[in-house]
Amino acid sequence: MEFIGEVMGTFLLVLFGCGAVAVSILYDAYEGLLQVALAWGIGVTLAIYLTRHISCAHLNPAVTLAMVLSKRMKINALPAYMTGQVIGAFLAGLAIYLLLGRVIVDFESIHGIVRGTPASVRTARMFGDYYINAENPVKISLLLAMGAEAFGTFLLLLMVFSLTEDSNTGRPDNSLTPVFIGLTVTSIIGLIALLTQAGINPARDFGPRMVA
Repeated sequence: MEFIGEVMGTFLLVLFGCGAVAVSILYDAYEGLLQVALAWGIGVTLAIYLTRHISCAHLNPAVTLAMVLSKRMKINALPAYMTGQVIGAFLAGLAIYLLLGRVIVDFESIHGIVRGTPASVRTARMFGDYYINAENPVKISLLLAMGAEAFGTFLLLLMVFSLTEDSNTGRPDNSLTPVFIGLTVTSIIGLIALLTQAGINPARDFGPRMVA
């Protein structure tokens, strides 16, 4: 049951999040980073509401690993969670490609983009995260990209644990926890997305990248 929950939840959040990135690139549909970040945050919120009664809605291998290390869950459940997350993300990437594949091909043709060349990052970043981006005039080093992703993931885990810790008497009502986790994701994207696209979720990057 946990496996199914992680597949469903990760599918939903990646579908809405990567879908927002895709239509932003293909159609210039959003006005700035904040709107895309909000789409990701809303996707996370809805995915948690959808599946937290099934699998506690980890939806992220980093969250699952942290839960194991903190002894909040048993290590023997880890393979089912992580496999479900990657499969859910892969299916979301596939759904986006089935919906927009023809549009992507036309976009690449219009802009002279050849797949496999550095210019193809422009369309590939609809699916995976790329810290090297020809459209970004600021060159980001690998070390900075790794640090930004580590810091963003730390912030996410900090808020997940604080929002779900019973001894934290100042936390909001449990029914609002998904909203605040979604807002956390939105805020993290606003902080580091221009550096690395703010993956902060290995499944979110790896699953759709396999489709691409």
